[in-house]
Amino acid sequence: MGNRKEKRISIRELSDREFFYGHKACPGCGGSLALRLALKVLGERSYAVVPAGCMSAVGFIFPQMAFTCNAIISTFPGTASMLSGVAAGARALGIKDFHAVGFAGDGGTADIGFQALSGAIDRHDKIIYICYDNEAYMNTGVQKSGLTPLRARTTTSPAGKRLKGAVTHKKPMFEIVAAHGIDYAATASVGYPLDYLRKLDYASKVDGTSYIHVFAPCPVGWGYDTSDTVSVAKNAVDCGLWYLAEFSDDKFTLNHKPAAFSSVGDYLLGQSRFHHLGEEDVKDIVAQRDARWSRILREWSFCDQ
Repeated sequence: MGNRKEKRISIRELSDREFFYGHKACPGCGGSLALRLALKVLGERSYAVVPAGCMSAVGFIFPQMAFTCNAIISTFPGTASMLSGVAAGARALGIKDFHAVGFAGDGGTADIGFQALSGAIDRHDKIIYICYDNEAYMNTGVQKSGLTPLRARTTTSPAGKRLKGAVTHKKPMFEIVAAHGIDYAATASVGYPLDYLRKLDYASKVDGTSYIHVFAPCPVGWGYDTSDTVSVAKNAVDCGLWYLAEFSDDKFTLNHKPAAFSSVGDYLLGQSRFHHLGEEDVKDIVAQRDARWSRILREWSFCDQ
């Protein structure tokens, strides 16, 4: 991890070709931005596997196919297993210098697709798995997923006089995949694109399994203006509710440490899914953030990127 600064990728190095465009995603879709940037780094020799979810729904509308590289829709739970099969098949055919890359949402990763992902990591298959995390099952109607944060309102975790949205915490997927002894794992945010691009570039060179968990806001499910996606994604990092980190060689490294956290309340209450929160609710979330960061700073190393 100590030499990561030498691996910084410049925006000028990216191809001007587009490998995911003309899709039917909602304005301000963070997931489509995450996918577009990833393929800009990985390039045309990519085999993309996309399960049932937002990106397959908006990217495979015949005859206006949004992918200009090879791409296939997988079963909802089978992103990682199909990735493993694609990679094995390409190698059997003697194909070289390719990337088998999957793009799955939070529900398709932390819930429905977790078994296949766990197996692929256990086998150290040479694949890149990207989770675009918009914190709910957005494609099917904004239902709660295992990565929905505490107190967020969804259509299956309503907020009212007696209920205050989701009653469970967001699963720590980054640490869960790291616990498998994965070859490389990272968190990212579309609000910090250069950090995301660098991690994609690094993952493309890993001889084994790579997992990148990218924070990708959804204006429809979260309730904010469509022009604010990048700033919302950046604010999540700046207020400490999301972090930028890496895992390899059995070590965790924090990549970004805000000098001072921005307002958690401003971040939360700027989204309609949190409008029901009161002052005490926000204080509880801040306390949980502080406890998480205290552990991270105590246990993880730090390498500013």
